[in-house]
Amino acid sequence: MKKKYLEAGQIVNTHGIKGEVKIMPWSDSADFLLNFDTVYIEGEPVRLLDGRVHKSFLIARFEGIENVNDAMRLKNQVVFIDRDDIELPEGDFFLQDIIGARVVDEDGNELGRLADVLELPAGNVYVVQGEREILIPARPEFVLNTDVEAGIITVRLLEGM
Repeated sequence: MKKKYLEAGQIVNTHGIKGEVKIMPWSDSADFLLNFDTVYIEGEPVRLLDGRVHKSFLIARFEGIENVNDAMRLKNQVVFIDRDDIELPEGDFFLQDIIGARVVDEDGNELGRLADVLELPAGNVYVVQGEREILIPARPEFVLNTDVEAGIITVRLLEGM
């Protein structure tokens, strides 16, 4: 079952004295969070008043957070977004929706389950746990099909993988 609220980042620090916070995004880019009017912190909706990207972080100002002391209380909190507020392009999916999916090779042989996705500078790598651990680059030449609804990922392995 897909989660209604998705982890989108973490507040890592305050920024300035006017209540802004520095968010480390857990998505492709920091500006992704600017698409949301409301985020969720500790299960409560919080209105995003303003935000800007600084380096790879989002500097954000939330309703009700007026000064650095208010902002300090949010440090280390995880920021969630509501899945219903997102419209993904056709074929795109959230990585957390495929964790636990069955992984099979192109002949249908069961390799294991997707245990983790390593987000590396050169690209994502799928960690498949089965009889042995297999690391598979998340690239079209290796990942042939991802059926999120069925929970099955079909891959092509090279000799030695």
